[in-house]
Amino acid sequence: MENLTEPDKIIEIDLPSVAKSGLWITVWTLIGLLIVEGLIHQGASFTFSIMNILYFIGGYVVLIILHELFHLLGFRVFGKVPWRSMVVGMNLKLGIAYATTDRLMTNRAIQKALLLPFWTTGVVPAVIGLVTGNGIWLTLAAFLIGGAAGDFAMYKELRKLPDDWLVKDDPQQPKLYLFEPGRVIQ
Repeated sequence: MENLTEPDKIIEIDLPSVAKSGLWITVWTLIGLLIVEGLIHQGASFTFSIMNILYFIGGYVVLIILHELFHLLGFRVFGKVPWRSMVVGMNLKLGIAYATTDRLMTNRAIQKALLLPFWTTGVVPAVIGLVTGNGIWLTLAAFLIGGAAGDFAMYKELRKLPDDWLVKDDPQQPKLYLFEPGRVIQ
């Protein structure tokens, strides 16, 4: 955190705890989606085959990349962050993909940017899977919804603060620095 005054609040998520809750979210989402799909289509939604496993792996990689790109789009649309001030990548040490910016955003803007990938890479594939009766789409949706556990954790903490607070993302850690409005931030 360079050239900023001390934040009024720091939100830091515990990755092992988030991973555990993400696993449970994935399991329960998949069970729920398969029950709904069974009620709609009254039949098996997928079969296990090498081809389906490859489709799942490829789809998962593509959707993880899209998840992070949708965070960037959220920064741009909701936070008015210039494209040149955004970065997307992988932190292999932490085992996470990330999208970040060095710009301040309002609490409300970052909340929207945090949830945008959930809707686009979680809910949309779930709807596609339910409409088509495709178990690969349903499984991908469950994994991406569970994978948004860190976003949900940060969103939950941000909701406790007023919308006009300013938020700075930590480029290295799953951490947010929050500043009350009206402060001079260097």
